[in-house]
Amino acid sequence: MTHSTPGPGLSSRLLADPEMAAACRSRNFTEIFRLAKARGGFHPSRIARACELTPSRVGEVIAGRREITNMNVVERIADGLRIPGHMVGLAPRAWERREAAVHPVPLAGQSATPPADSVLPGRELDDILAIAASARVTPTVLRSLQASIEDYWRRDDEHGGEALRPAVMGQLRYVLSVLRDTADPNHQRSLRGIAAELARLTGWTYFDACQYSTARSYFTEALRLAREIDDRPFIANVLSCLSLQATYEDKTREAIILARAAQDSARLDGGTPRLMAMLSMREAFGHASAHDQEAAHRAIEDAGHHFDRIDPADDDPAWVQYFDRTKLTVDAGIALGQLGDAAAAEPLIEEALRTEVSTNQRGRAFHAYWLARIQLQRGAVELACNTASEALSSATRAGSPRVAAHLQEFRHLLAPYRSTRPAAEISARIQEMRD
Repeated sequence: MTHSTPGPGLSSRLLADPEMAAACRSRNFTEIFRLAKARGGFHPSRIARACELTPSRVGEVIAGRREITNMNVVERIADGLRIPGHMVGLAPRAWERREAAVHPVPLAGQSATPPADSVLPGRELDDILAIAASARVTPTVLRSLQASIEDYWRRDDEHGGEALRPAVMGQLRYVLSVLRDTADPNHQRSLRGIAAELARLTGWTYFDACQYSTARSYFTEALRLAREIDDRPFIANVLSCLSLQATYEDKTREAIILARAAQDSARLDGGTPRLMAMLSMREAFGHASAHDQEAAHRAIEDAGHHFDRIDPADDDPAWVQYFDRTKLTVDAGIALGQLGDAAAAEPLIEEALRTEVSTNQRGRAFHAYWLARIQLQRGAVELACNTASEALSSATRAGSPRVAAHLQEFRHLLAPYRSTRPAAEISARIQEMRD
C-alpha cells in the first residue's frame, strides 16, 4: 500500500545532506529515522503515522533492534517521508511525477535534475544499443556471467531475491539477445546453460515471493533451455525446484512425480551421490506432505545412503554444492517434523542450526521456524516462542515472503496459547512484520 496524498515530508536540505543520502543509498532505516528525528523534527510517533507503522516498531528500528527489508514497507517509508525513489533504489514514486507536472521549471538558483526514469534508456532503446554494441562472446565474458550468477545466489541466500529480481531478469534478457547473435556452437551451448541458470534463479525469486504461477513459467523456460543442450543434471535440478513448489501448493502427488522424474534425469548422466541425495530428500518432502510414513522414511534413508557415497573427487555441479551434511540433517528433521515425529526431528534441526553458516539468513529463519513448530508440537510453548523469536530476527534481515508466510502460520498455531505472555508477545511481533 502506498500513500496517494502524502503529507509534508523531509526537507530538500535534509535529503541533500551527505549522511542522509548515504543512509538512503544503503537503506539504513535506523540512520534515516535518527536523522529525520534529530534534524527534521520527525519524532517516532510522526514517522509512524506518516509511514503507516506502529510507534513501537519505529522505536525498535531507531534503537537498532529491528531491520526493514520488506519492499512494501520500504515503499511506505519513501512515500510517507517523501524520499525520492531513486535515493532508496525504487522507481520514481507517483507523487514525484505529480510534483514534476506541477513544477516543471526549477526554482531560481537550483539546477535542473532530470527524474531517474528520464536518465535511463527505455527497453526499446536498450535493445537498439545492444545490437549496435554487438557484444563479442569470449571465454572471459562467459566466466564473468557465470561468476555473476554465483554472486546472485549468495545475495539471494543473505537477503532474499525480491530486490535482486530486476537485475537477474535484465541479465537473462541480455544473455538471450547475445545468444541470438552468436554463431560459435560452443559459445551457444555455454550461453544456453547460463540463460537456463538465470531463468531458474528468476523462477526461484518468484517462488520465494509465493508467486507460484509466474515461478512455474520461469522454471519451465529453464527446462527448455537446459533440454536444448541436453544438460540432464540441470534438468533434474529444475524439476526438483518444481517438486518443492508443488509441496507448498499441497500438490503432493505432483511433488513426488516431479522428484522421481528429476532422479531419472540425473541417472541418465550418472548423477553424483550429492545430487542424488538432494533429489531423494525432495521426494521425502513430497511423501511427508502426503503423510506417507513408510515412503518418507525410505526416501530419507536413500538420501543418507547416497550422501555417504560422496567422494571429494566427484564432479558436482556448482549449484548442488550447498547440499552438505548440515543441509541433509536439517532436511531430514523437517521431513520428520511434517510426519509428526517431534522426538526424532527436534535434535536434527537443533544440530543443524548450531553448525549452519550464519550469512544464510533465510535458511536460518526457515529452519528456526520448523524447530519452533516442532517444539510447540510437544507442548514446550515458551521454548517454541523463544525459537520463533530467533526465526523472526533472521526473517527481518532476509526479506522472504515465503518465510514470512511460515511465521504467520506459526502465529495461528499459537492461538490456543495466546493468554500466555510469551505467546502474546511473539504473536504481536509477527503481526507487526506483516503490517
